[in-house]
Amino acid sequence: MTPKPPSSNQPATNSLELPDLTERQEYILSLIVREYIRDPQPVASKTLVDLFDLGVSSATVRNEMVLLEQHGLIYAPHTSAGRVPTPEGYRYFVHRLVQHVDLLPQERYQIMYEFRQAPPDIEEWMHIASIVLARTAQTAALVTPPRAIERHFKHLELINTQGRLVLMVLVLHGGSVHQQILTLAESVAQEALSRVAQIINLACAGQNAAAVRSKTRSHADALVREVGELVSEAMGERDPDSIRRIYRYGLSESLPAFTDDEARQAIRVLEERSLLDGIVRETLAAGQPDVHVVVGGEGRWEDLTHLSMVMSRYGTPLAHGALGVLGSTRMRYGRAISTVRYVASLMSDMLDQVYGEPENDD
Repeated sequence: MTPKPPSSNQPATNSLELPDLTERQEYILSLIVREYIRDPQPVASKTLVDLFDLGVSSATVRNEMVLLEQHGLIYAPHTSAGRVPTPEGYRYFVHRLVQHVDLLPQERYQIMYEFRQAPPDIEEWMHIASIVLARTAQTAALVTPPRAIERHFKHLELINTQGRLVLMVLVLHGGSVHQQILTLAESVAQEALSRVAQIINLACAGQNAAAVRSKTRSHADALVREVGELVSEAMGERDPDSIRRIYRYGLSESLPAFTDDEARQAIRVLEERSLLDGIVRETLAAGQPDVHVVVGGEGRWEDLTHLSMVMSRYGTPLAHGALGVLGSTRMRYGRAISTVRYVASLMSDMLDQVYGEPENDD
């Protein structure tokens, strides 16, 4: 029976608790990881000596591999075979040894061209981002739409429908449109509704919910006060399902390269949103300014033990989302990280044109 990788009782090797390795041990670990990613077969010491100019004997390499195994970074799937990386080994590789791999100029140009050919529509950008991520990193990709950090008022329309019922059409910066039927204290003519909307539009342009409430609550007109309160309440609402809208691409194309365990986990992760919610929220959290790599579940997510995710936050100070790729722990980390970082920067630049800082009257 094939042994499994060492369990989580091995020495922790996250970004804060990586073992101390010599330069030679790091180089050998790097070669094992790269060779196993290239060809998922156990890597023997003789293979490394034959392929690379290490300047040492096969016996010396074997001794170093024994020490790497004691650190929990590699393991032997068979008693008389080479070694393969553990999740901890991949994690060490990502945090300490992975090299920055720039996309080729023609690749960057092609990605930028696809975005520039798209209409100025955020949903279309999400779709394109998921496609270029999957094709460039050659694995499954996912993108969440940007969610406003704080909503800012842009325009209001009030339309008389019947009796005391009024249709409120509230447009926010970034193109978000909120429609709601209001029930006023008494029936109001359309002319009066239009006048109230104009007053609020002039006073509240670019303001957040609290400022809208402040600017309208002391107005002499009771209807302005009433509508202003309703507008501020609508602006303060959050869309609890926004993080659950995920654009995905490339899973079916990636499945043939996955093992059975990897394929089952990948399908489950992308179909069961509770796990993705946690990872996306962590990516969006403060303190994640760049690419965030999750290798083998990091000891926290059992459903990711055979997978890795490379995620990044994108957006502006007013609205942000998350994007990234999901694949085997054998993924090409340098290319995946560079692709995610580049697409995130493009998306941020494009969203900056939509969610520009609104002007305040104050």
